[in-house]
Amino acid sequence: MAQAIHQQSGREQGPFVIVECSGLTETLFESELFGYEKGAFTGANQRKIGLVESAAGGTLFLDEVGDIPLGLQVKLLRVLETGTFRRVGGVETLRADFRLIAATHRDLKGMVERGSFRRDLYYRLSVFPIHLPALRERREDIALLAETLLARLAPGRAYTLSEAARARLQAYDYPGNIRELRNIIERAVLMADGDTLLPEHLPPEVVSDASAGMPGVDVIVPLETAELRYLQWALAHHDGDRKSLADRLGVSERTLYRKLAV
Repeated sequence: MAQAIHQQSGREQGPFVIVECSGLTETLFESELFGYEKGAFTGANQRKIGLVESAAGGTLFLDEVGDIPLGLQVKLLRVLETGTFRRVGGVETLRADFRLIAATHRDLKGMVERGSFRRDLYYRLSVFPIHLPALRERREDIALLAETLLARLAPGRAYTLSEAARARLQAYDYPGNIRELRNIIERAVLMADGDTLLPEHLPPEVVSDASAGMPGVDVIVPLETAELRYLQWALAHHDGDRKSLADRLGVSERTLYRKLAV
């Protein structure tokens, strides 16, 4: 999503710089983000340009911004508030010129209330929040995403998903979201002997989860969504073809196809 925003913006010709916040230690944060001057510390044999400076004219993407230690959050806030920074060991004030996009899987509001995330930084970051729903909240996208991943993972092979495998993928809850779906598809490609991916090529948790019970019954959803989820679950749980499933459901095969295509 961050890349899509960058590519559709007026800064698309500029760099897209990713900062993996969860991988930055306190000792590395300043030098990685702001760079350093030669001689700033032991081992600083030459000047290094930081990620903020590298993003000039483009987009700076802070991935997992909720993982930035509390003591370092004020340094990020200062850059956002003043639009300036200094390299570690430097005296020259430099101008920052980037669009900031931040992402996190954490509940930042809850962290603010618990005192583990600065309130002022939170409100500075959340100018235009975008909620990206979990994969289990948009099951209608799973089949399309799976086919796209198949094309990327095996560009030289025309792999297809069997109806049963597709139904099991759509019924699974994906605690690991899109990364987990990618791993599942990659595993299925490795397990498959032919060009059709079957339920037996999927991990055990996907198959067992799909047949354990109807998904989505623990929350209130629109009736149309509940019907679609039930049909996807029924297709995953049914051992026969769609015609026999339609007979069991008391509808025509054409009606079943139409409802599953919603």
